[in-house]
Amino acid sequence: MESNNKIALVTGANRGLGKNMALKLAASGVDIIAVYRSNKEEAEAVVATIEKTGRKAALLQLDVADTSSFDTFFQSLGSILKEKWNRHQFDFLVNNAGIDAHSLFPDTTENAFDALMNVHFKGVYFLTQKALPFINDNGRIINLSTGLTRFATPGYAAYAAMKGAVEVLTKYLAKELGHRGITVNAVAPGITHTDFTKNAFAHQPQLETVMSSFTALGRVGQPDDIGGIVAFLCTPEARWITAQRIEASGGLFL
Repeated sequence: MESNNKIALVTGANRGLGKNMALKLAASGVDIIAVYRSNKEEAEAVVATIEKTGRKAALLQLDVADTSSFDTFFQSLGSILKEKWNRHQFDFLVNNAGIDAHSLFPDTTENAFDALMNVHFKGVYFLTQKALPFINDNGRIINLSTGLTRFATPGYAAYAAMKGAVEVLTKYLAKELGHRGITVNAVAPGITHTDFTKNAFAHQPQLETVMSSFTALGRVGQPDDIGGIVAFLCTPEARWITAQRIEASGGLFL
């Protein structure tokens, strides 16, 4: 029997923001396809947590930097959709997977630049392209950006420039996919406690105090501050929001 539940595919769902998004979506009644790159045990734990709530969940491995693997990935996705949901399509694509690389502009290597580009822009571009036949009409695409596209913090020129490209891509996708009823938005977190920022907080004990002082709501973000925004964008109530950059930073650097 075919499942009538909405299904979300979340990349980088095994930890941090992606994990929180997957759990918040599941809590709102959405089934989850959790995509991970290398931390299978973490991803399995997320799937187990979701299944305990009564939602369906499945696991798929993908390195979003490796576009040559996308065809095989979507073959596997098609099989999982058929086996687990008796469906050929899913509803919500959340492009969350990311890597971190901090280096001042003069010190950025081509290898580091390419690694960032392959995950944060090229991977998002072509994964979304190949996902289009699998996304239901009236679905949702949510891309992750960053507060660093609005304000400049030295050391993130390459990362922020690629996220800026994602924000422009978001508007173009919204325009080109609007005839299918698909909304496309970008969520831009401010500084948030995740694996990305763990080293920065560890090596700069004053960072928490300083960043909190620059934030209207007086603290640094937590993953729990972000997942619910993604879940909201996947609700019927958010159907008229598209082509938007939604910053979730607590009012950082206003």
